[in-house]
Amino acid sequence: MHMADALLSPAVAVTMYAASGIAAGLSISKLRRDDDARKLPTMAVSAALVFAGQMINYTIPGTGSSGHMCGGMLLSALLGPQAGFLSMIVILAIQCLFFADGGLMALGANVWNMAFYGCFVGYYLIWRLVMRSDWFSGMGDRAAQRARIICASILGCVLTLQLGALSVVIETSLSGITELPFGAFLALMQPIHLAIGLIEGVVTAAVLTFVYESRPELLMDVDAAKTGATGRRSLRTTIVILAIVAAVVGGGLSLLASSNPDGLEWALFGNAEAGYSQNMGLDEEKFGVSSGLADAAGSVQEATSFLPDYAFPGSESAAGTTVSGLVGSAMVAGVAVLICIAGGFFRKR
Repeated sequence: MHMADALLSPAVAVTMYAASGIAAGLSISKLRRDDDARKLPTMAVSAALVFAGQMINYTIPGTGSSGHMCGGMLLSALLGPQAGFLSMIVILAIQCLFFADGGLMALGANVWNMAFYGCFVGYYLIWRLVMRSDWFSGMGDRAAQRARIICASILGCVLTLQLGALSVVIETSLSGITELPFGAFLALMQPIHLAIGLIEGVVTAAVLTFVYESRPELLMDVDAAKTGATGRRSLRTTIVILAIVAAVVGGGLSLLASSNPDGLEWALFGNAEAGYSQNMGLDEEKFGVSSGLADAAGSVQEATSFLPDYAFPGSESAAGTTVSGLVGSAMVAGVAVLICIAGGFFRKR
């Protein structure tokens, strides 16, 4: 769902930067008052895991499209909405600047569409309500808690991806891109992201269930003492396992990613070459709006992206994808740690 600069007018792009910036400022303020020392390693490894997970596009059967996880629900369930939102900003900014994934002018919109809904709407409207409910209480404490985790993960991912897809349609419409009729674009975006959201929900549920079985106190709104849940692994072991998974996913499984266009690209350009619908049928080389701001942002991005499209420049070597996954995951984890350290510094001041 990473938007390109050509999909936005400068006015809409600046507005979305402002909206995302306000949410980031409020999140930083909250993070400075957070004294949970477990957040530092958890934030680092979970952010790296989401970066790696976003590299894997999975095929949506029968459509000629693919999807990848956003990760906002996963991060907010582990870190809380504020720390999760800041982690998503780190992920999206690094993807944009160093891997040319998503436009730099469109970064504010991408943060809003992919991070705000998953971290705030998904947490407050779905995760917290479900986890504090008595749903599935007849199953026994531990089983009920696992069922609530699965339910909240799937419902949250479906809802937040639907909202993100809707925002993309609204933003392009407000940008005056007349080649994208609102109704037709919406009719393509919502169903495909429903399928993507369902798959992400299952993946998110699997990760969070593992964390619950390993260290239940790491999950937001889970009262381990009340349910009698005890961790089967130490915090260090749990973090190491998640770090290994991030490395394997980013450095290895990313090589198996689907070559089909993602949901947004599929809606815009279709996949007629593979025998599927052309959908909006736009020319990939000539679509959208152009502006001086977009040209300037593109120049900056071209200068900073040392592994564009997660590959060595001018090379189709698979090693480029592996290196991108490992380097990107390490960069995201490192910046996430710095954010936590900075938050601790400001608290002491």
